[in-house]
Amino acid sequence: MPVPVPRQRNVPVAETAHGGAAGVVGSRADGGLGGSTGVPGGGSGVSGGDLTLLVIEDDPAGSFSVPELPDTAGARVKVRSARNLTEAARLLTDDVHCILVDLALPGTGDEPLSPLKHVLRLAPRHAVLALTTSGDAQRAAEAVQLGAQDHLFRDELDARLLSRAVRYAVERKRADTAQTKLAESRLRAQENARLERGLLPTPLLEGSNLRFAARYRPGRSRALLGGDFYDTVRTPDGTVHAMIGDVCGHGPDEAALGVELRIAWRALTFAGLCGDELLSTMQQVLEHERESDEIFATLCTVDIAPDGRRAGLCLAGHPSPLIARKGKAAQLLPYENGGPALGLLPRARWPRRQVELGGAWSLMMYTDGLIEGRAGPGEKQRLGQEGMLDMINRQLGEGLEGEALLESAVSEVRDLNGGDLTDDVAVLLLSRDRQTA
Repeated sequence: MPVPVPRQRNVPVAETAHGGAAGVVGSRADGGLGGSTGVPGGGSGVSGGDLTLLVIEDDPAGSFSVPELPDTAGARVKVRSARNLTEAARLLTDDVHCILVDLALPGTGDEPLSPLKHVLRLAPRHAVLALTTSGDAQRAAEAVQLGAQDHLFRDELDARLLSRAVRYAVERKRADTAQTKLAESRLRAQENARLERGLLPTPLLEGSNLRFAARYRPGRSRALLGGDFYDTVRTPDGTVHAMIGDVCGHGPDEAALGVELRIAWRALTFAGLCGDELLSTMQQVLEHERESDEIFATLCTVDIAPDGRRAGLCLAGHPSPLIARKGKAAQLLPYENGGPALGLLPRARWPRRQVELGGAWSLMMYTDGLIEGRAGPGEKQRLGQEGMLDMINRQLGEGLEGEALLESAVSEVRDLNGGDLTDDVAVLLLSRDRQTA
């Protein structure tokens, strides 16, 4: 059944100001490109601006061919007509703002709303209006429930009503899209919080006289935490175990893998594994959980004896920790004979090296984000471990320790880089005061 020709009427100024009534252009558009991939209408504003309506209805006579009806603002609604869904897909270009689909299109199967479902799949980002008869109000309501922004009855249709319905539908679609993006943003924030809790847990140090501090700062241009992770626990025998690691790459997949590795490390540590046995098992976890053979992770583990005076150190492709003893300059713990990063060699080994800590000390473990920034604004040279040592020794000389030391170190590294770092930075500090031993 053909759609009635919208009747040209004199529209009161009050109506045009409120409803934005626009004219209907009658020329049938030529063929265009395929389906829309950009923002419908090219992101142009709606209020007072021109709109393009794609009408899909089986009317060989071209019922929508009428003169333009400009409103008081000079705006208009241009009509592009398609006789069937196939032709509509060809005419659906980026400048189309809204689609009016006739629910009575022939050849779309026995399902009453199949034309609308097809259009919603074809143009999920466009505003859609459903066209039917006033005697089929139930189907009109179902069309809105299915996803159309509104419905129109063809036997009540005129230019003013059509113009206003198009403008309202476009605004409603944009509001729905904004609401959806807001909901997605909230979900991402919740996911970020869960990942953060998984990557950066609360240490389990009950009964230990060691002081703990940590800082994490994500690199720029990322909504999620990266693959840096750390953990610290005290086992029943009084040994304090600490770990810091870094999964290569950035994003939710790397962050999720970092969480898995941290949880695996905690479970294996409480199960009594240490040194090469622990890291070999961690590598098996990585190999099973990673999405690609290209993914690897660096790791540094330290197990501090109950008396706090010595520790075992294992390095898997990770920078060596820094130790600061009272009255002495900070220095790196031995890093010779470390093993490769996890996930690089199938039968790798990670020797455990015994190191003397002394009476009072501070042990700083960090990811490479702390040392890979620039040595100064505008400089090409990296800060490196030597530059980090100089910085930490100066800050220690200024009396900084604990949380204040880490905050100052991370902030200064950023300042030296001339802005946000490209990589995440995670830093962990364990300290022992001889008087509390």
